[in-house]
Amino acid sequence: MVIMTEERRLARRVSTKIMAEAIMALALTSVLNLFGFDMPQGGRVTPGSLVPLLWFAFRYGPRMALLPCATFSVIDVYEEPFLWYGPVQFLLDYLIPYCALSLAGFFKRRPILGVAVAIFVRFLSHFVSGVIFFAQFAPPGMNVYLYSALYNGGYLSVQFVISAVIVGVLSRRGLIQRATTINPRMP
Repeated sequence: MVIMTEERRLARRVSTKIMAEAIMALALTSVLNLFGFDMPQGGRVTPGSLVPLLWFAFRYGPRMALLPCATFSVIDVYEEPFLWYGPVQFLLDYLIPYCALSLAGFFKRRPILGVAVAIFVRFLSHFVSGVIFFAQFAPPGMNVYLYSALYNGGYLSVQFVISAVIVGVLSRRGLIQRATTINPRMP
């Protein structure tokens, strides 16, 4: 009975610690997301705003990272004025792309690959949204698929480079690896 009570107390501390780190990652992501270059039909190049969520995914894995990533998708809807076409667009332009960042957690030992996979899945979701909802913005005579690929690939490739450089520096300094070896069950 004493062991069970101690385990529950430890689990409660771990949950509080993880929630606090998730909130800090959300706060850092939100602040960094305020600075940057806005694209005309949505999207933004920022100074590493994705890195806190990616770091959380490396630290706690993809399952634990889903909640802060999904939460940021809601926060970003309110921060970024955009053309709104309904719930399907919310899924394709916000929820799926930001939840894709949690996929980086599968690549704890190869963080740059994790960043690449996460941003590529994010690109795929934005690409589909661009074809469905933003085809009217394509220049006359331009293939809609090409337009969506160039538009979304243009700013997401810059986001990838910025995020990969920052994650690479953190990784070289051992901060990604150290974060993934910290036992979250320790008080």
